[in-house]
Amino acid sequence: MKLAQIFKDFEEKLIAKGEEAESLSFVYRSLKNLSFTDFVFALQQEVTEEEKQFVEEIYKKLAAHIPAQYIIGYAEFFGTELKVDERVLIPRPETEELVELILAENLKDNLKVLDIGTGSGAIALALAKNRPDWSVTAADISQDALDLSMENANDQNLNLSFIKSDCFSEISSKYDIIVSNPPYISREDQEEVGLNVLHSEPHLALFADEDGLAIYRRIAEDSKDYLNDGGKIYLEIGYKQGQSVPDLFMKNFPEKRVRTLKDQFGQDRMVVIDDGEN
Repeated sequence: MKLAQIFKDFEEKLIAKGEEAESLSFVYRSLKNLSFTDFVFALQQEVTEEEKQFVEEIYKKLAAHIPAQYIIGYAEFFGTELKVDERVLIPRPETEELVELILAENLKDNLKVLDIGTGSGAIALALAKNRPDWSVTAADISQDALDLSMENANDQNLNLSFIKSDCFSEISSKYDIIVSNPPYISREDQEEVGLNVLHSEPHLALFADEDGLAIYRRIAEDSKDYLNDGGKIYLEIGYKQGQSVPDLFMKNFPEKRVRTLKDQFGQDRMVVIDDGEN
């Protein structure tokens, strides 16, 4: 039997399980380190029993709703590979847009940045890599997440500060930029979450109380004490929160401008609190 038929059979089963068929070839190519051309060529080859079992093992993990990135052990983010596993969320393309926005709007040297809820370190590491003159601190309530983000920093030879903190509980400095992609999914919206996300990614980093607004409220109420004069706040939000999150910050920062920006898919995705100079 050719590899193409093996893939066809398992991809149909994946679809029946509610998973994306493309994940099978993505994981296979990644684990085998095959280019797309090499993979197309391999599809036409007769397969051994050992090779069939290799594909079947990938299928079983995907069918158990384990995300493809957890299986291969890394995720692409802002031009780099980050280690990811069940300790952290898999970074999303929408978050890359938040990083791009921060870099585009902040051209000054030697800024101090705090990333609240850093997870894998995606945002903090991308900022530190692209602006090595900035002083970046990555904070998270989860020591497991911090351990992994520190591994990612070491792999990329980036010098960051890491601190275990529940929002600002262990923070004592002031910053020019505070950024956060906090848990923002309402517990009532669990049915909107993909099965591989719901079954495998850490719920501490996914769901928040108060219809998903709990962490935003804490940041809105407390961040003034941790912002330098002229400081800015950048947030990723859920697509339903384009009004509710800005309302929290307009209440607590009446003197600042509050913007809601859309992502590449036209969904409300970022909120920025600043002095209006951009």
